[in-house]
Amino acid sequence: MTADTASDTDAKTPTEPVHVDGRADLDDVVADHDVVLTDFYADWCGPCQMLEPVVETLAAETDAAVAKVDVDTNQGLATDFGVQGVPTLVLFADGELVDRMVGLQSEEQLEATIAEYAE
Repeated sequence: MTADTASDTDAKTPTEPVHVDGRADLDDVVADHDVVLTDFYADWCGPCQMLEPVVETLAAETDAAVAKVDVDTNQGLATDFGVQGVPTLVLFADGELVDRMVGLQSEEQLEATIAEYAE
């Protein structure tokens, strides 16, 4: 099966970040897409606001789905993933947590990390 055929069989990758509310929502996004970058953020967080255009670009231009989790409204989910500071970015590939990054990340770094698992 070619990469094109594989992506055709999966749910279409959203071109905008998907706002997740709760564990079931996140589990659905992770189950529906091969690679999911999850952005645990807070509205009051300056670095999170700086990261917002980066995650929007990644959603539009990479094969990864981007999920956004507001830690203030999803404290239990943040706790489940050991989020102690925001932004925290968690990468899932094939349903498994494969990487975690804390703090502001460059678009290039995130693209490279996604590319490791998106093939």
